[in-house]
Amino acid sequence: MKFSAFNFDSRLSEGIEASGYEDATPVQELVIPLVLEGKDVIASAQTGTGKTAAFLLPLINNILSTPFDEHSITALIIVPTRELAIQIAQHMEGLSYFTSVSSIAVYGGGDGGAFVQEKKALSMGADVVICTPGKMIAHINMGYVKFSGLKYLVLDEADRMLDMGFYDDIMRIINALPAKRQNLLFSATMPSRIREMAKKILHNPAEINIAISKQNEKITQLAYVVYEAQKIPLVKFILHQKEFSSVLVFCSSKQAVKQLTRELKRTKLAVDEIHSDLEQDKREEVLMYFKSGRLKVLIATDILSRGIDIDNIGLVINYDVPHDGEDYVHRIGRTARAAAEGTAITFISEKEQRKFQSIERLLGKEVPKEKIPEQFGEGPEYRKGHHSHPNNGRGHQNGKRPGNFSRNRPAGR
Repeated sequence: MKFSAFNFDSRLSEGIEASGYEDATPVQELVIPLVLEGKDVIASAQTGTGKTAAFLLPLINNILSTPFDEHSITALIIVPTRELAIQIAQHMEGLSYFTSVSSIAVYGGGDGGAFVQEKKALSMGADVVICTPGKMIAHINMGYVKFSGLKYLVLDEADRMLDMGFYDDIMRIINALPAKRQNLLFSATMPSRIREMAKKILHNPAEINIAISKQNEKITQLAYVVYEAQKIPLVKFILHQKEFSSVLVFCSSKQAVKQLTRELKRTKLAVDEIHSDLEQDKREEVLMYFKSGRLKVLIATDILSRGIDIDNIGLVINYDVPHDGEDYVHRIGRTARAAAEGTAITFISEKEQRKFQSIERLLGKEVPKEKIPEQFGEGPEYRKGHHSHPNNGRGHQNGKRPGNFSRNRPAGR
């Protein structure tokens, strides 16, 4: 099913197109119409099924098309960790780019400037707030959070939040919300505790169960377990070892894209980059060169992981481990299209091991780990079942806080 079939607001459709979305995943196909109809939803959907867009897209569309309270939070998304809050906020920023919909991520460990921005959004109003439970309770305790006009509540990874001991915090936040609202609950598993919580929160919900989409069997998947400093030398080595029809390299940040592009240009490879800092016409020009074969290597952020229609990509390199299984499947799916076969190589740094293991669990198989060529030295040990301590949402990442918080509205809203 194409996203155009949902008849979203044209400004949202522009963001969907710019993000490279074309076809809805099964969870999106099922959840989006229910949310647009105003129904409560309980969905069993793992990370990696496309569930984030399944709730963000209809929320953004509803906010664009219905009256709102300027001085209140319209939609609240509660998540277990700061990492997930950041990821959803970035997703939100991309999809809502051409709209006036404001959003902010609220999680712990920030500096004074972040706190001031959070307080302003929570007291003056914001369309969408993505928060961790502990941090939101801290703000509620200070007495200025405006929930009076709230219309939508989303609980994401609800089972994980309960495992982390957030039940009381969640119920306390919910008790501060208006009784009349639309509720969406997503959980990878549905133990009795989740069902009991759902009974207290949801009203006559539609129930959905979704599995992850399957990867293309014609793709040869490999991985290297590396230190961060080994990534650039290893890319150079791989690209000079064998001739590929064309190569797509995915990085998780614009900074990594720019750095890797600079390094590869020095080796005289025909390489260019695509990321959100480039104007649309420049992106289209680079993509045209890549499609025509004049450009052998294209380095991109996830802006290209969906919807790129090129049939002769021989190699996809995940320079960074993707956010989740669905992103992984979309990235590697850029190769082995039509009747062709292809190769997908993923670099796994020390801090990315847990993330990659969760992707392997979703895929239902282990991706073979290749030995790093001797000249690059030893890589880190791949620790199966390795888990770092779960973050309880009170930490902070790189001092950066995503969010496009502003309340500028187009006329006539």
